[in-house]
Amino acid sequence: MTRKSEKFIELANKRVNKTLKDIQLIGNLANKQNYEYTELQAKQIIRALQQELDDVKHAFSTSNISNKKTFVLDETE
Repeated sequence: MTRKSEKFIELANKRVNKTLKDIQLIGNLANKQNYEYTELQAKQIIRALQQELDDVKHAFSTSNISNKKTFVLDETE
């Protein structure tokens, strides 16, 4: 196995596991007993996550790196 392959596996394991945990934490926000949010806010979160996942799929299929983005929840209802 090449060094690049080893590094890919090492980083993929760390990053994917961290991301899965972070997604689970985002899922916790859906608990209406602890949080109050609008349907629009929930849709914004899901749309942002889905767009980034779509960008990752595209990057792996074309070997292009997508532009870095940040998420900011719109405070309007």
